[in-house]
Amino acid sequence: MKEAQELKDPTEQYHAQPLEDNLFEWHFTVRGPPDSDFDGGVYHGRIVLPPEYPMKPPSIILLTQNGRFEVGKKICLSISGHHPETWQPSWSIRTALLAIIGFMPTKGEGAIGSLDYTPEERKALAKKSQDFNCETCGSNVKLALLPSTTASIPSQADKEAKELAKRINFKAETNSAAAPVPIAAAAESGPAPIPEPNINQDTSVSQHAPTTQTTPEVEGATETIADSTRTTTPESSQSRPNSTSLSPRQRRAQQQLQQARRPISPPYPQVHRPATANHIASTVLIVVLTLALAALIFRRIYMANEYRFDYEL
Repeated sequence: MKEAQELKDPTEQYHAQPLEDNLFEWHFTVRGPPDSDFDGGVYHGRIVLPPEYPMKPPSIILLTQNGRFEVGKKICLSISGHHPETWQPSWSIRTALLAIIGFMPTKGEGAIGSLDYTPEERKALAKKSQDFNCETCGSNVKLALLPSTTASIPSQADKEAKELAKRINFKAETNSAAAPVPIAAAAESGPAPIPEPNINQDTSVSQHAPTTQTTPEVEGATETIADSTRTTTPESSQSRPNSTSLSPRQRRAQQQLQQARRPISPPYPQVHRPATANHIASTVLIVVLTLALAALIFRRIYMANEYRFDYEL
């Protein structure tokens, strides 16, 4: 895979590679964001790609105790398999890794696979994380990343991935609908406060969203409604990546996704004739046929009597 070739060399912040016997399962290592409860920690996890990748999002699972995400459970992010409606084919594994790093200092707020440990517990787990060794891929987290230095210069690919990661909004599956938290604000200001609910946006989506998703047509119509709702907010203008920076393969993938999202026009209503009109027409037809049959019988009787009269004469 092209992504495996691009990510084969570790960086100071992340490293990811697929397993030798399974290209759909990747193991990654990320460094905790600086100036946070995770500073100094090195965390290991799995990324499981679906067969439809990059048209569908991957599933992300952390394997190292961290105090922010549950271990061995798929975490709920807008770039993960819990929210396929927000996934974009232009995103990559590099984008997902940078998004995880930026999202770690935020609060869980009841999302699937999230935890809200105290700062002291997270700092203790950050120190303990450096002793983790993965039995599946044989990775030693102490040697998985390059040493962290302040004079390092990020590559052009990292800059582009960070720009895409800043545009990603994360959703928490809670009982009360909460507004998404941008990564950029989370990475700069540390743990983010609990956002206020966006009543207008959640109400408009809930009125149009179907209760079930049994067919691809229903799923496509739902995603179209969600996209049209997001275009009404000023943040949506920044959430779409620049189409000029996409490769031809990614453009084709987006075009196919847009065609699948087109709403299906409802069929024209059928015009039904009133039942009374059909009944009257049937009655008239029966009367006409009865009169015709009676006339035919009367004519035969008349001809028979006339023939008999002529014979007698």
